[in-house]
Amino acid sequence: MSKTLSSNSTSNLPTNFLDHRPTLLFLILSAFFVSNALVAEFIGVKIFAFEETVGINPFNWNLFGHSGSLSLSAGVLLWPVVFIMTDLINEYYGKKGVKLLSYIGVGMISYAFLMIYAAIQFVPAGFWLTDFKEQGVPDTQAAFAVIFGQGAWIIVGSIIAFLVGQILDAAIFHKLRKWSNNDKVWLRATGSTVVSQFIDSFLVLYIAFVLGPPQWELSLFFAVGTVNYTYKFLVAVFLTPVIYLMHNVIDNYLGKEVAEAMKQQAILEG
Repeated sequence: MSKTLSSNSTSNLPTNFLDHRPTLLFLILSAFFVSNALVAEFIGVKIFAFEETVGINPFNWNLFGHSGSLSLSAGVLLWPVVFIMTDLINEYYGKKGVKLLSYIGVGMISYAFLMIYAAIQFVPAGFWLTDFKEQGVPDTQAAFAVIFGQGAWIIVGSIIAFLVGQILDAAIFHKLRKWSNNDKVWLRATGSTVVSQFIDSFLVLYIAFVLGPPQWELSLFFAVGTVNYTYKFLVAVFLTPVIYLMHNVIDNYLGKEVAEAMKQQAILEG
């Protein structure tokens, strides 16, 4: 026989769960987390010249026998937001919260790519193929397939790297949190991101471009990986004040007592 909740067990619950601030906060953070991860995957196919974009002279770096300007994936614009969301979810909801959202993120990314590949297979309407000639796109179907139809190796590499990076980030975050006795927010937030993104930066390139069809030389792999990781490292450091700002905003939203209780629970579950 199923048990029913007693009146005492439900007396402290809101009549509408959306009025429960910790629940609503988790929904908001989750939405930002998954949305940014999805969009970063899609726009990541574009490679842009960093120096020219910000209006400075090319650095002409020389690493492992390879030189050039800083060419980065457009996805780097959004991954910093994912970093912040990961650290905030870690802080208030613990490793379980991060793992849950990481698995959901992987599921949504996989689902999105499956739907895109299905859309690519649809037979295009004749008029649609040439509708954008005046904008410099002679074959809309080919453009659609090239932009959205990323290679399987890139998709697999990015998904595996994302999942490994997130789980590693959660583990390191809680190790540093316990080591510092729940002090030094900058240490656990920045430290976990710096380490996890080192693995992420090289893992995705190795799977997609060394194991994958391009089969890069290891020297090129290390050169591109170093450039990408350097960018993420600097972003992680510069975002530290934003982490403190978001902590204050969330603490005020939840109330100091509730926020502290959630942090303590997150530590226990870590």
